[in-house]
Amino acid sequence: MKLSELKAYLDGAESVNFKLEDNSFVPEHFHVTEVGVVTKHFIDCGGTVRNEKVANFQLWDADDYDHRLKPQKLMNIIGLSERVLGMEDLEIEVEYQSKTIGKYDLGFDGKNFVLLAKKTDCLAKENCGIPDKKEKVKLSGNDGICCAPDGNCC
Repeated sequence: MKLSELKAYLDGAESVNFKLEDNSFVPEHFHVTEVGVVTKHFIDCGGTVRNEKVANFQLWDADDYDHRLKPQKLMNIIGLSERVLGMEDLEIEVEYQSKTIGKYDLGFDGKNFVLLAKKTDCLAKENCGIPDKKEKVKLSGNDGICCAPDGNCC
């Protein structure tokens, strides 16, 4: 999700709720402790130099049970970040504490923001000799039984 999408969802929201893909919720007394821009300058395994930039939000589960972040307060934090940091309309990455600091993509299910698991990937598959995944096709003979290597149906 991009920053502009988050702001559009917050514009009409009554509350700010985050949940994980297992449908468990971030406690409602969470704090947004950081909003920033994270830049990653790196070289992939194929030798290509890359730059990535994301808007980063850090959620923290405090023992402050009377706290509840309102949509307008989060909009104010985002607005300040845009003005002071020059934050662009970037993809959002959320940091949230589990056993270690987890990094998540951000989705929206129509009511709640969803922390989506991020996955690693090779960015230079063609240089590493990693073949594209091929779709498996089920072959069958006239009798509907799948062909076997020693069969005569193919």
